[in-house]
Amino acid sequence: MTKTIRGVLDALYFACGILAALCLVAILVLIVLQMVARWTGEVFSGAPDYAGYAMAAASFLAFAHALNRGAHIRVAILLVNVPPKARRWVEVWCFAIGTALAWYFVYYGVRFVYWSWKFNDVSQGTDATPLWIPQSAMLFGAFVFALALTDHLLALFTDGHHRIVDNVVEQSHGE
Repeated sequence: MTKTIRGVLDALYFACGILAALCLVAILVLIVLQMVARWTGEVFSGAPDYAGYAMAAASFLAFAHALNRGAHIRVAILLVNVPPKARRWVEVWCFAIGTALAWYFVYYGVRFVYWSWKFNDVSQGTDATPLWIPQSAMLFGAFVFALALTDHLLALFTDGHHRIVDNVVEQSHGE
């Protein structure tokens, strides 16, 4: 059963990474369409707003995937200089704080999206997009990130190590 859960979680993190990449492609398409519209004398209203929504969605959707790939900045200078037993507890402490903050954000994000939906809050642009729609994409990404942090925290307790892959190639460029 744990292999099934592990497979579902890994697939979810990867799918969020793909969705984040698609959001970046959407930003590119929106910018190119806006440029073409300007060159032809047309108006593509709302393009900057939609690009902003896609950027927020891309950022939050990529968090969990980036965490699993070791692309987040971690304070390794402390972790490599402590004994292995102490390192485990420092990592537990860091993941516990990160997990608590992420779930705190999700809790208030749910309330924020709910009230935007309830009051029918719309964007200030001419497109008048209901704001709960782009906020929901951000909230989903934050939820998956909180889930990933919880996953790694539980792995620290059960296995003694997290499941973050060390990104050795990226780390070597800074040395």
